[in-house]
Amino acid sequence: MLKRQKTGATGHMDTLYPLVMGERNGWLGGDGDQWERGPYWIDGLLPLAYILDDKELKNKVQPWVEWALKSQQPNGFFGPAKDYPGEEGIQRDNSADWWPRMVVLKILQQYYSATGDKRVVDFLTKYFKYQLETLPNQPLGKWTFWAEYRECDNLQAVYWLYNITGDTFLLDLGNLLHKQGHDFTHMFLETNHMACQGSIHCVNLAQGLKEPIIYYQQSGDKKYKEALTKGFADIKKFNGQAQGMYGGDEPLHGNNPTQGVELCAIVEMMYSLEKMIEITGDLSMVDHIEKIAFNALPTQVTDDFMHKQYFQQANQVMLTRHRRNFYEDDSHAGTDLLYGTLTGYPCCFSNMHQGWPKFTQNLWYATPDGGLAALIFSPSEVTAKVANNIDVCITENTYYPMDNKIRFTIDILDKKVRSVNFPFHIRIPGWTKGASITINGVSYKTADGGKIEIINRDWKKGDYVELEMPMEVKVEEGWHENSVSIERGPLVYALKIGEDWQKKEVSDAEKNRYGESYWEVRPTTKWNYGLHRLDFKKANELIRTNIDNEKIKSDYPWNLSNAPIELKVNAKIIPTWGLYNEMAGPIPHSWSGAGEGEPEEITLIPYGCTTLRISQFPLVY
Repeated sequence: MLKRQKTGATGHMDTLYPLVMGERNGWLGGDGDQWERGPYWIDGLLPLAYILDDKELKNKVQPWVEWALKSQQPNGFFGPAKDYPGEEGIQRDNSADWWPRMVVLKILQQYYSATGDKRVVDFLTKYFKYQLETLPNQPLGKWTFWAEYRECDNLQAVYWLYNITGDTFLLDLGNLLHKQGHDFTHMFLETNHMACQGSIHCVNLAQGLKEPIIYYQQSGDKKYKEALTKGFADIKKFNGQAQGMYGGDEPLHGNNPTQGVELCAIVEMMYSLEKMIEITGDLSMVDHIEKIAFNALPTQVTDDFMHKQYFQQANQVMLTRHRRNFYEDDSHAGTDLLYGTLTGYPCCFSNMHQGWPKFTQNLWYATPDGGLAALIFSPSEVTAKVANNIDVCITENTYYPMDNKIRFTIDILDKKVRSVNFPFHIRIPGWTKGASITINGVSYKTADGGKIEIINRDWKKGDYVELEMPMEVKVEEGWHENSVSIERGPLVYALKIGEDWQKKEVSDAEKNRYGESYWEVRPTTKWNYGLHRLDFKKANELIRTNIDNEKIKSDYPWNLSNAPIELKVNAKIIPTWGLYNEMAGPIPHSWSGAGEGEPEEITLIPYGCTTLRISQFPLVY
């Protein structure tokens, strides 16, 4: 996926979107766009460049880093400092806003982590002193509300620097930022906002969700942990969808599976989960980030990583230029579901790049006992110091999430060291039972899910650990109108629907707003099925699993033709369930008797492999 990003939009935004990402950008010193979009791109491009160790991409990143560092004024302020008159397609009249600088803080954190450039520490120290002095008179909300809702991105950078320098003024700034930011703790614990449609912007929620637990590091008050727990539960209860996200198009919009899910919300939710996992080690959050990454994220961007949807739907049966039932219908001229560059709104075309690189950054964790933890699973290789600063390399070979087997191979990089004793922590996902662990081919242990297994021993070069996790088919119930979803391991399964892709040109008058062209997708097969007499307790027996062992090995399984796993289940057509505004109409209530005709066997494939789909099904007799 990372290599597809390099050859796709992530590696070429300066030429694909020159109006914003070109030399005129205000974050390069120009008179063009000076708000969030340029920093959004670099926030994904920089980790991609350094993970791939790609000189070409690093060269694209460096001018942005250098300009930001050199833009700092004697008082600590940095970035664009002059407003310009409005111009179609760019945002350049709000140079003082705190919010886009928060994105640049994340960029500089990553740059320091990759290079060790000490200028970053001095730069951030000066800027945070400026914030502490200035915020009392020019608070976060002075220019826009975005900075108030996204304050935790600033806060996490403050704590990051504190862990490097130990400067106590940073804790004073932490308290000030928390006080001026939106009170997510109060919102989650004391209000019914999660049950109220339109109560908050979906991306603000995805970013702000982590604020209570970020601040908990300084406060230690358990109410912040309680707020996070309740917030998560209420988001799912009132707005949740099968793929791990929630209805928000753009404001929060309930749990109907045809409400939109914004791509920015997906990548920001993943980042929030990554930051919260660092602090809490909560394994349910690890399960959750895998659900989003392996279901919601792959389907919302085309295979070549060139086009994206602004919104996706859990039940998505037609992608055409048409107004639907989204909050933003009037603003985006019916383009929200199309695969394009600037369709919907261009923030997502700028921000989508951070999802996979930051996911990759967070596969492995150091542990306080001098060991390593494999928490999030994907093919990878990590080099780290363990025990008494011994360098080791662990290679993770797997076809997960399509396959249930993972092999970890240990290498000791110092040839003079024959063995090293350190604890190897391995997550056992919450969805599995009876996972088996072997060491060098010898059975070690069987473990149920939802825990960490710690293997503490002397490791030698070439030692390997194998983890095999049974994946049973399960029914997740309680969705909108008592609909259900089908899961197996970390993957949600959705109806396989035939696709007809058609490219459409954009008129000259709209190109600045929606790009050169976009893709519409129409169904070529039936979609209006209800699952027939499904016994939840026997789902693993009644739903047949077919695995293509060759397709499992594909380096890109995320499309209709490459899907390596199919589930077969009985269903009936529901004739009264038809199109409404060129999308799936209101889903029939389960057990309403709407199914007709004889049952037929339908095929489900992984959600992330679909473009069109039904993932939340009514149940029928």
